[in-house]
Amino acid sequence: MSPDAAEAFRSLVRAEGVRLYRDLPWRRTRDPYQIWLSEVMLQQTQVARVEHRMPQWLERFPTIEALAAAPVADVLAAWQGMGYNRRALALRQAAQEVVERYDGVMPQDLAALKALPGIGPATAQGIRSFAFDLPGVYLETNVRTVFLHHFFPDVPGVPDRELVPLIEATCPGSPAPFADPQDAADTPRAWYYALLDYGAQLKKELPNPSRRSAGYTRQSRFEGSRRQKRAELVRILLDAQHADSGGVTLAEAAQALNRVELAAKRPAVAEKMVEELLDALVREGFCTVSAVQDGVSSKELTERIWRIA
Repeated sequence: MSPDAAEAFRSLVRAEGVRLYRDLPWRRTRDPYQIWLSEVMLQQTQVARVEHRMPQWLERFPTIEALAAAPVADVLAAWQGMGYNRRALALRQAAQEVVERYDGVMPQDLAALKALPGIGPATAQGIRSFAFDLPGVYLETNVRTVFLHHFFPDVPGVPDRELVPLIEATCPGSPAPFADPQDAADTPRAWYYALLDYGAQLKKELPNPSRRSAGYTRQSRFEGSRRQKRAELVRILLDAQHADSGGVTLAEAAQALNRVELAAKRPAVAEKMVEELLDALVREGFCTVSAVQDGVSSKELTERIWRIA
């Protein structure tokens, strides 16, 4: 890409960013915690839902310290309906590390951010760009859409490694390889907001260019999947805790899960699979399991009880 072509592209994107700018709540702050939270929520959830749910989350966990100190059950309950439950656990775990290692102050260093649980390259650079106005490669779906549309029209299977130098060379910042800012308003924060809004508009007007990415995969069906059953078991465990029932047995968990499955006209789930799913949730930190004696005789079998962690 020649310098003239780069400047023309940057001017176009900036103009489109002004025209299409979305005034979203997390764009009215530079608080790294709120920006981090928005980045995680937006990974799997529509913007409108994040606008609704993020204030509720912040009311319950207004700071990194509050999130770090919160019980797992409270964090999972607040996350319901926002996608993968493991992201909520990772948020809490990362918050604990920020409190323990950085006195509650989110680091700015890319490597330090990526070392935190659940924070990948895009989320890390999103925090750097939007909270700290630092340049870098922020490569997410809308950004990918813009670069594929302008630089790889009709080219299938474009790997991200082909996009990275272009993204790096057009992001304003210093020193090289970043672009010289066109004016005082040309910052990494403003640049990536423009790319996000322009990319979102392109996806409405064109067949999704991201499908031409080598890394593009269509998300697998959720309903009826193991992911759906895991999520339902987490809700069952949360309901049991809310009811102060002391947890659920395997039979109770299977019965509650199969009520959902049969209501959805899906086949019942065998207890063995329910047990496998519950044990996986234990290994991943969602819940705990303990054995209790089933009856008064020491010769009788013990029964396991699962509880939210």
